[in-house]
Amino acid sequence: MVEEEASAMEIDGPLPPSKSHHNGRGKAVAAAPPPDGKSAPWVEKYRPQSLADVAAHRDIVDTIDRLTNENKLPHLLLYGPPGTGKTSTILAVARKLYGAHYHNMILELNASDDRGIDVVRQQIQDFASTRSFDTKSSVKLVLLDEADAMTKDAQFALRRVIEKYTRSTRFALICNHVNKIIPALQSRCTRFRFAPLAATHVTERLQHVIKAEGIDVSEGGLAAVVRLSNGDMRKALNILQSTHMASPHVTEEAVYLCTGNPLPKDIEQIAFWLLNESFTTSFRHISEIKLRKGLALVDIVREVTMFIFRIKLPSDVRVRLINDLADIEYRLSFGCNDKLQLGSVISSFTQARSALVTAAK
Repeated sequence: MVEEEASAMEIDGPLPPSKSHHNGRGKAVAAAPPPDGKSAPWVEKYRPQSLADVAAHRDIVDTIDRLTNENKLPHLLLYGPPGTGKTSTILAVARKLYGAHYHNMILELNASDDRGIDVVRQQIQDFASTRSFDTKSSVKLVLLDEADAMTKDAQFALRRVIEKYTRSTRFALICNHVNKIIPALQSRCTRFRFAPLAATHVTERLQHVIKAEGIDVSEGGLAAVVRLSNGDMRKALNILQSTHMASPHVTEEAVYLCTGNPLPKDIEQIAFWLLNESFTTSFRHISEIKLRKGLALVDIVREVTMFIFRIKLPSDVRVRLINDLADIEYRLSFGCNDKLQLGSVISSFTQARSALVTAAK
């Protein structure tokens, strides 16, 4: 029988010893429901269990659901930013296809597993070459999460395995950067792009979690969580849970303080100094607020850049400012001195003010 050769995958829940399986390289498996304890991460506790629970991308989800119902599921390539529902969608498809046999019919490998050419030739090929006859669906599923981290040699080896075992196995590749997947693999899969979630979808899912957990969240606090998540549902849930643990009332200020991001009022104050005060005064005030509130200069630069888009400025001045701030952010990513880069930020705004004065004459 072939179930013993199948590498099982992790189901969202605690792993009781009596029901877990290990394959050496893959993940532990347990056919257990999601954790319900208060200590469980909300990311796993509220992970969608069915396709109907997936928060957004209804067009993609409906298409995959229809293909599944008609038993015409192709090889899949799901790509997009983190926290947009790629893995949750595939896991929901697997639960729908296999039910109680879920853990025997899936092989999951992600970036934490060894996925070189030897794994493709041995573990994946061994799993794909076997068949099960005790389930309604005889097609197995190989889930390669973070496939863009696979070596090029492993991807070329996988190309032939996909062709050879199509009759008994479907492959689902998940990645953040589709350009790191070789064209030969891309052409063998049906591609779906998962865009960052819209604010309305993130808000709806967060309201469901808030109601289920019975926590006190203000409108400003919810809006702050949605804004800081940038369309990443996983990040939104982590921010909400960490803020709830740090403060009994989730307000806008509590969210920003918990995540270490500068408050909007602080950004407005910093922008006021940059646009109106002298170089020395601005440098002193911004250095003081950075030290007092523990702000990172890179966060200030990003928020000030967004502030520039909202205020009225001549196009040439706005373009020059954004280019300067982009260069400063790039230099900060390489660990350049904060004081020098802060001086560069203030210098850019001083030059912008001079250009505005000249244009007004």
